Amino acid sequence: MSTLRFDDRVAVVTGAGRGLGREYALLLASRGANVVVNDPGGSLTGDGTDAGPAQAVVDEIVSAGGQAVAVTESVATPEGGRAIIDAAVERFGRVDILIHNAGTVRRGSLKELTYNDFEAVLDVHLRGAFHVVRPAFPLMCQAGYGRVVLTSSIGGLYGNHQVANYAAAKAGILGLCNVVALEGADEGVLCNAIVPGAVTRMAEGLDTSAYPPMGAELVAPAVGWLAHESCSVTGEFFVAIAGRIARAVVAESPGIYRPSWTVEEVGESIHAIRDLSDPVIFPVVPDGHADHIRYSFGRAAEEVNS
Repeated sequence: MSTLRFDDRVAVVTGAGRGLGREYALLLASRGANVVVNDPGGSLTGDGTDAGPAQAVVDEIVSAGGQAVAVTESVATPEGGRAIIDAAVERFGRVDILIHNAGTVRRGSLKELTYNDFEAVLDVHLRGAFHVVRPAFPLMCQAGYGRVVLTSSIGGLYGNHQVANYAAAKAGILGLCNVVALEGADEGVLCNAIVPGAVTRMAEGLDTSAYPPMGAELVAPAVGWLAHESCSVTGEFFVAIAGRIARAVVAESPGIYRPSWTVEEVGESIHAIRDLSDPVIFPVVPDGHADHIRYSFGRAAEEVNS
């Protein structure tokens, strides 16, 4: 098995001063990539700044013989996102890889969560993804090459208590991933989402004593492959937690067709409507949106002609 390397590739990793992002940056750099290490160094809630974490990662990369630059701008604003991508171009000439990992947590039940805490988390996770994708994507398309890895969450797939802001943002990431994959498909730009699980700073306050080993190093290889030129998939979601790597999909039941419905008939048919024993999956690329419509229209046509 040959070693997959990133020689001469330029990677931007947001939230790279600690935890998962740090592991991604170190992995890519150890395999030859030039890395933009982005992290404003704030608290878990996003407050404050500290240039130390990003610079420490850069120092570690450089001391090992690699090349890296620290950028402490925040992804939470369009100006910050553009500054991060501009730094990659100014220092290394281009952007080949974009990994959006930056994140914050502000907990609160739906009965108590403030509007400010809702918006602040979306600013970093979801809007932050757009703020770096938007300036990087045209550059990748122009170059005819790009690898984008966006970070979702188990919370985005299934929800979780007291993090409506985080769950909504992480679910939105999946929609953004789909569009980047669709619009990048003919331009040599691939985009996938990672759904990671690791004991990092975001686990503060949680009892992890019964957890199996689940460090960031168990997630980084999956992200590394998604960021590599040999990556052969786009528009997909990958779970990486405690040594398990899996694919997550949106699936539908075949459903039931009727030319008209009443409320009562929906209730009477609900078990058949919900039956997932023969799931239907529409790959995002080349045209999952249209495939979904064609399938639904086709079911109607089959019933009418039968």
